[in-house]
Amino acid sequence: MLHYSAVTSAIDGLAVALIIVALLIGAAGCFFVLKKLSKSEIGSAKQEAEKLRDEARNEAKNLRKEALLEAKDEQQKLKAELERESKERERENKERRNEIQKTEARILQKEEALDKKDEAITRKEQQLDQKRDAVDKLKQDILKKESDLTAVEAELGRAHEKMIAELEKVADLTKQEAKDRLIESLAEEAKKDAVNIVKEIENNAKEEGLKRAKEIVGLAIQRCATDHASEITVSVVSLPNDELKGRIIGRVGRNIRALESATGVDLIIDDTPDVVTLSGFDPVRREVARVTLEKLIADGRIHPARIEEMVERVKKDIDVSIKEAGETAAYDMGIFGLHPEIIKLIGRLKYRTSYGQNVLNHSLEVANLAGAMAAELGADVKIAKRAGLLHDIGKAVDSTVEGTHIQIGVDLAKKYKETKEIVHCIAAHHGEVQAESIEAILVQAADAISGARPGARRESVENYVKRLEKLEDIANSFTGVEQSYAIQAGREIRVIVKPNEVDDSTTVFLAKEIAHRLENELDYPGQIKVNVIRELRSIEYAK
Repeated sequence: MLHYSAVTSAIDGLAVALIIVALLIGAAGCFFVLKKLSKSEIGSAKQEAEKLRDEARNEAKNLRKEALLEAKDEQQKLKAELERESKERERENKERRNEIQKTEARILQKEEALDKKDEAITRKEQQLDQKRDAVDKLKQDILKKESDLTAVEAELGRAHEKMIAELEKVADLTKQEAKDRLIESLAEEAKKDAVNIVKEIENNAKEEGLKRAKEIVGLAIQRCATDHASEITVSVVSLPNDELKGRIIGRVGRNIRALESATGVDLIIDDTPDVVTLSGFDPVRREVARVTLEKLIADGRIHPARIEEMVERVKKDIDVSIKEAGETAAYDMGIFGLHPEIIKLIGRLKYRTSYGQNVLNHSLEVANLAGAMAAELGADVKIAKRAGLLHDIGKAVDSTVEGTHIQIGVDLAKKYKETKEIVHCIAAHHGEVQAESIEAILVQAADAISGARPGARRESVENYVKRLEKLEDIANSFTGVEQSYAIQAGREIRVIVKPNEVDDSTTVFLAKEIAHRLENELDYPGQIKVNVIRELRSIEYAK
């Protein structure tokens, strides 16, 4: 409105000025005309002056109308501009209000999430307090048992002295002979009592520990649901018909030589119908050869130049696939900051199998399990997940680099600047190095769970039979063992002992010794249950 008033005032002033100028021009014209004209021409001059004055007035009116029209146009433009600015400000204010409302909603959601986390932490702290109380109670029970054992030993000492005195009186024995017999008797009795106490303490501790361990492992496995089907390496390529074998071989074998030279994989073409076998130690090369051969068969053009071109194209595709697989695995695990070469090595595990189990899927499963258990135990989840993902990184290049996959993995982790904690977890995941951190132990456990779950791995019949035979041979090598049987696919060994050579208390120590030998001499996934059985039968015939 302020702009409109100013424009209107300016236009009015302009109109008045134009009128004044027109009048002045008319008066001046009249003056000059009257001065030059004679008296006889004054009448006509007056008429001309009147005419000029009327024209000047009309022109002034026209100018004023034009100025008013222009002012009205400018007024409309200013009014439209003001309305547009008003709408724009209203729209911006509305957007700001919406953004503020969204921000407030996000803040409320975060506050609710934080409240839930606080409640979960409080519950965990309460559970930990309960576990600490249980542990303290268990410690008190152990101390009580130890004090009871001390009292028993004192009682045995008094009985020992009493028996020596009585034996000296009633027995025809020397003091040393009576002492030896008494010590033997008491030692045997004390041994049985000690075994019973140890068994009771161990059972209590095992029950509590197993209960907690089962809870943690069960929760971790529930959070990490994976397929139970094992994978095998693709080593054959199916052909539509046997006629293609001749085209793959080529004239004088030039096609097969070109394919073997370009891929580094041996092609075995035998009498097996509609099948070509691929043989090679490097899984990536074998995959390149497989994909190349399938594309050549689909294309129909099989000659050395086409083979080399197709191999190069497939190699590029495989390299891209490897990199994408590594990046996807790291992103899914929430692991960042990995060296680009480490990411490529992770992607190569996509084409590597171990006992029929895909190593990349196994590594992801180990990372998930280790992270879940670390969260339950209050350990570092990031280290557990990172170490779980990288624990088998050495298998990506173990076909081309000398050494075990553990040593290769340690060297790669050091080379690409992984932390000492990660390197230690890789080195200790098979027990070759003593685990020094909770994360290393969790990676060990997660690796065992992933490898031992049903359907995870496959094993050749020959190796399976040899492992069962070795299991029974170790158990049979102990004194007093009558027979042993490996059952549950090698997950349990039942040992039958001779009852006249092994008593009940000795079976406990025998089971521990057999388990210790199995741990040191056998390689097996999961765990093996050692079940020592002592049976005494009394037989008599009625006649």
